Amino acid sequence: MAIRDEDVLRVAAPPLNRLESAYLPEVFKGFGTTMRHFLTSFGRGKTSRTMQYPEERREDMPVERGGMNASNFRGVHRLNRDEQGRVKCVACMMCPTICPARCIHITAGQSPWDDREKYPAKFEIDELRCIFCGMCEEACPVDAIELTPEYDIVGSSRQEMIFDKEKLLHVYDVTIGRKPM
Repeated sequence: MAIRDEDVLRVAAPPLNRLESAYLPEVFKGFGTTMRHFLTSFGRGKTSRTMQYPEERREDMPVERGGMNASNFRGVHRLNRDEQGRVKCVACMMCPTICPARCIHITAGQSPWDDREKYPAKFEIDELRCIFCGMCEEACPVDAIELTPEYDIVGSSRQEMIFDKEKLLHVYDVTIGRKPM
């Protein structure tokens, strides 16, 4: 169905005067913001608002910094284990279904254990494609997938950044002692 011409609302921007058309007020506002940041950091003895990464770590910073606090920080994924040391995942397919980046891939298999029907025969997360939104963590009915406070995971190839089930369980083993930030 086409929109009729009389239903279209035309909005015209107000004309700019000479000063506004040169954008000088906005340039001076930006310069003022830069000077304000410079002078406030100068008073604290710091000349930069940037975290100097390998020397300064996020864990050493105050909990709230630049809008990032403990409740909304998300790092690399891990697959949790149950009390018997088995993978907690029941291959319900909730996390790949809800994932907006489509970076989670699960192949379900018949479970060798009596307490569940299925388990993930293959579980992969492409960490380079992930947007770390946390929806997989929220959707999981058995708390099998979790985002950790680890953020400095690196790889030299794209294939190294596709975490399979064994690598995700290894992340669990390494980070089980630490609670999320």
